[in-house]
Amino acid sequence: MAKEQYNADSITVLEGLEAVRKRPGMYIGGVGSKGLNHLIYEIIDNAVDEHLAGFCSSVWVTLEADGSCTVKDNGRGIPVGMHKKGISAARIVLSTLHAGGKFDNDAYKTSGGLHGVGSSVVNALSAHMDVKVYRDGCIYHDEYERGLPIIKLENGLLPVIGKSRETGTRINFLPDGDIFEKTRFKADWLKSRLHETAYLNPQLSLHYENKRPGEEEKVTFHEPDGIISYVKQLNSGKSAVHEPIYFKGTVDKVEVEAAIQFVDTFEENILGFCNNIFTQEGGTHLAGFKTKFTALINTYARELGILKEKDANFTGADTRNGMTAVIAIKHPDPIFEGQTKTKLASADATKAVFTVTGDELQLYFDRNVEVLKGVIGCAEKSAKIRRAEEKAKTNMLTRSRFSFDSNGKLANCESRDAGNCEIFIVEGDSAGGSAKTARNRKYQAILPIRGKILNVEKASMDKVLANAEIKTMINTFGCGFSEGYGNDFDITKLRYNKIILMTDADVDGSHIDTLLLTFLYRFMPELIYNGHVYIAMPPLFKVIPKRGQEQYLYDEKELERYRKTHAGDFTLQRYKGLGEMDAEQLWETTLDPERRVLKRVEIEDARMASEITELLMGSEVAPRRAFIYEHADEAEIDA
Repeated sequence: MAKEQYNADSITVLEGLEAVRKRPGMYIGGVGSKGLNHLIYEIIDNAVDEHLAGFCSSVWVTLEADGSCTVKDNGRGIPVGMHKKGISAARIVLSTLHAGGKFDNDAYKTSGGLHGVGSSVVNALSAHMDVKVYRDGCIYHDEYERGLPIIKLENGLLPVIGKSRETGTRINFLPDGDIFEKTRFKADWLKSRLHETAYLNPQLSLHYENKRPGEEEKVTFHEPDGIISYVKQLNSGKSAVHEPIYFKGTVDKVEVEAAIQFVDTFEENILGFCNNIFTQEGGTHLAGFKTKFTALINTYARELGILKEKDANFTGADTRNGMTAVIAIKHPDPIFEGQTKTKLASADATKAVFTVTGDELQLYFDRNVEVLKGVIGCAEKSAKIRRAEEKAKTNMLTRSRFSFDSNGKLANCESRDAGNCEIFIVEGDSAGGSAKTARNRKYQAILPIRGKILNVEKASMDKVLANAEIKTMINTFGCGFSEGYGNDFDITKLRYNKIILMTDADVDGSHIDTLLLTFLYRFMPELIYNGHVYIAMPPLFKVIPKRGQEQYLYDEKELERYRKTHAGDFTLQRYKGLGEMDAEQLWETTLDPERRVLKRVEIEDARMASEITELLMGSEVAPRRAFIYEHADEAEIDA
């Protein structure tokens, strides 16, 4: 119950780094694995900023055996001299929000760490941080616990613990287990980020080492050909229409660099970066590129007589299907949406990319007409497929237009307030029947599906749109879809705040979850990006001891722990499927918001997610087999 009194005493002021510990999601996006790895990225970004300023050629990143991470660079080192506030500048940078050299245009021409919160946020969210600064022939030392300094300053300055000819900064930090759900960094995510950074900075070497027991590994990432190599890597295994097109230019102090290559698979893969930061949600730089590219291709198509006077222009999707592109800009003062910098909002970036793309591509295409014809050929094929699929889509919608609760399968909820509603996608009529009985019909809807749905990664659009289960889901959710040529997705029309995949706790259930997630990721990715997709966690066992309380166990590991920690006999009930539970059991284990366990589906790295989806669900067998062999020891096989 809220306080009855709301007065001056109700106002709380969070001092120093308390605000970060109180609301970490505001600064790093969350306290799951994504936010945890973001701590490393913040420190790496500071080192890369030193490289962009011309003072750093190498960065060393080490996952230590004790679970901490060390990031070291050979830049100038954080300034350690006396700040006008009366203490060492390094102490200010590491313990004060919005403090750093990124606000001084003379110190950094361009920077990824723009808000001056990176190092201090990492400090605030670490159980322990140890800092060594190599500068002016000396090694300076500072140390913190949960953001609070434990090293006493000497006349306001950091103590000197040694001599060195090196320059740079070394930061070791251990994430705080009181803040994060897990404190084990994702090594694959980190390596992907380091490799990406190497592509964007061809003169920089990034040295990765994993010292964690059983994972020992050393890799150096250095890509002298830059984003040209990046595009080739993204297109590995595909048939290229032409060699990568590369261009760069500067408009009003905004530097633009791009590499483009078309392949014979008709999908669009455009990655945008600003000051080395991957803008997962795009932004103004990509808007400028797409607008100019579409206009340019239509102009050339008409000049060459490929598009006749009566023909409609190619759509933007037509001109980009088959395109893989990396668009990287360097901006002196960019505007991002949020501290985690997932979308660029700088208006001048649109103008810069639009202008450079127009000038440089026109010059290139005038000199390489055969490449131009190949690119336009891709747009022609795309337009032809689009028109055929638009016709198939229209026919599908005409045949199956119905109200969203009258399809004969959906047991809808009574509420029409989407914010409070949730829908469970359930495998089979048996489980569907139990779920319909167990649910709270006021806000919980149940949609049974039959077995394993179509694998949309392998199927053509007409087959996807003809599939009964997929048509039912599209109509039930109410927000349309955005895959390929579909532009009718509108998340504001979503009828349920939570879409929960509820399948059996076995291998077949996991396979169905994978097929459903592939469909949602390829056709409605915004649902995942906006946190609407969940996976239910039904128990695998129920233990009934002769003495004591009954308990549900969710996997084999829990059962093993139970056996080790509980004396005496007990009866073990194994649930082979949701249909074996009665309504009361299903409610208390899987449906009741007060007691259930849900996994929210998130995407940390959009590029990696797309590659893994294509690898595991696509038509190529050999790469999938290799992946399975490599990761076989990580599989959790249902006994």
